[in-house]
Amino acid sequence: MSFVLGVTGSIATGKSTVTKYLRDQGFAIIDADQVAREVVQAGTPGLAAIVTYFGEGILTKERELDRQKLGTIIFSDETKRQELDTILKGFIRTSFMKKLAVFKQQKEAVIVCDIPLLYEAGYDELMDRVMVVYVPEVIQCQRLMARDQLTEVEARKRMASQMSIEDKKKRADIIIDNGGSRANTYQQVAAFLKEQ
Repeated sequence: MSFVLGVTGSIATGKSTVTKYLRDQGFAIIDADQVAREVVQAGTPGLAAIVTYFGEGILTKERELDRQKLGTIIFSDETKRQELDTILKGFIRTSFMKKLAVFKQQKEAVIVCDIPLLYEAGYDELMDRVMVVYVPEVIQCQRLMARDQLTEVEARKRMASQMSIEDKKKRADIIIDNGGSRANTYQQVAAFLKEQ
């Protein structure tokens, strides 16, 4: 019987750092961002559905998704961001469930599901436990500004497009405090794994 661990956080809280550590430990990983990229590759029904709504202007010359153009549109218009989520939700969930089924058939002891919008999209119901990678919002904002060269207003707008990290922390089964060193973060994850 596989143990399904959901790993989430919010933008720039360090979820990818924790997932990389778990991948390096040899665990089976389903990366929701990767799934989301796969369902909008050139020639996919997912990309066709986005083009139908947003128009051909979101494509590159090679007829691939221009992520920067689409990002500019959805982060400046909440309605369009929600519409994109609605369009892609079914494609992403179908692909995710197929990957989960494959890992369960392979009898993986632990399946790690790295899902940024885990609570927002209702994936928590599919998890045995949920791990939230946490930093206070002030640190989250500083990291996001530095990482993506954003103004504070731009960073806060992106943060506001997700459930707040404080709300995710309240719902978590496991909280990994990523406010210190990377080694400290890894120690917390290792301690959790030892208990399993």
